[in-house]
Amino acid sequence: MSKRRVVVQQVLSGNMTVTDAAKRYGFSRQHVQRLLKLYRQQGLAGLEARSRRPRSNSMAISDELRGRIIELRGELSSKGLDAGPVTLAWHLAREGYKAPSTATIRRVLLAAGLIKPQPQKRPKSSFIRFEAAQPNECWQSDFTHWQLADGSVVEIINWLDDHARYSLRSQAFTRIGGGDVLNTFTNCIEQYGTPASTLTDNAVVYTGRFVGGRNAFEHLLAQLGIQQKNGHPGHPTTQGKVERFHQTLKKRLRSLRPADTIEELQAQLDEFREYYNERRPHRALTLNTTPGAAYRATPKAAPGASNDPTHYRIRRDRVDKFGIVTLRHAGKLHHLGVGASHKQEHVIILVDATNATVINQATGEILSHHTINPDNDYWRNQDKNPGRWPKPQKKSGTSAP
Repeated sequence: MSKRRVVVQQVLSGNMTVTDAAKRYGFSRQHVQRLLKLYRQQGLAGLEARSRRPRSNSMAISDELRGRIIELRGELSSKGLDAGPVTLAWHLAREGYKAPSTATIRRVLLAAGLIKPQPQKRPKSSFIRFEAAQPNECWQSDFTHWQLADGSVVEIINWLDDHARYSLRSQAFTRIGGGDVLNTFTNCIEQYGTPASTLTDNAVVYTGRFVGGRNAFEHLLAQLGIQQKNGHPGHPTTQGKVERFHQTLKKRLRSLRPADTIEELQAQLDEFREYYNERRPHRALTLNTTPGAAYRATPKAAPGASNDPTHYRIRRDRVDKFGIVTLRHAGKLHHLGVGASHKQEHVIILVDATNATVINQATGEILSHHTINPDNDYWRNQDKNPGRWPKPQKKSGTSAP
């Protein structure tokens, strides 16, 4: 029997006065009087404890909004896209809803059984985070593996801006070589400008320091005044942002029908890259903005060696049958002797104020170095001097007297 019932019965039976009952059972006299009034009006049922929960809540979300939260969660999850409370709030606001707090969205998902309890995670405060202060201050790059529908394995290289998490390029290859790194990097430069630094692992396509010498990518960085950073071997967390991007990308690819060809896979990569950059908030960014908005919001950094963005240029060409490529400099056409052994090869020509360097576009191999001399039409290879002017062809018939 509840204490409330005992108090009422003791008073009504005449065993105790209101004052004695209040003192004996720890109630105030006013509360005992209230209990007696409730008993007279409602009987014993009126003495049961009542919930203190308010009858209405002006902050409660509507059934429509609750349903849209659950529906949106399912839509995004089925596509392999992020569907956490922060992302859901971002999408709801853009659909015209007054988005509730992320805690409220989490409670809705939990009540609907859409959140699985997870073991206690390491607190975010224990991580030492690094983030570049400006776009183009640092570009991270790495490549990962993926399978096509027939089971064949291909490789995907990604370039990511450290400051904004902006996906600069995501491209698939049968197998990534030094030339592919060089091409994707120079394409990013042509589209987004030159970064102040790069951060990669120690794969041979990024650095030749463990195999002797310097590869074409390192040579290009040195020529452009770009600082090269490499993570410690066996510590992929150094390139944590691009590694995390791999996870997000693969989650999306797993939700799609496996691509039959590299071209089909590339279309999937392009579609995801546009969504990731422009139509998905990034929780690591201030105010949960999109990577695209964050990349465009701040002035871009530039290489420390030069503040002049026109101190070099990149040109693509093809070596002719005589082993020569042409380059227009100061309004005049010059010929660069690369070597007949490289005829018909596609090349990248890196030109600065004093030198021109020819690099094989497919392999990343440095083919020749040339000193710029405006007075000469023909510039020889300064390393091994292989190029030659083509011999004049003899004309058929009699020569003129």
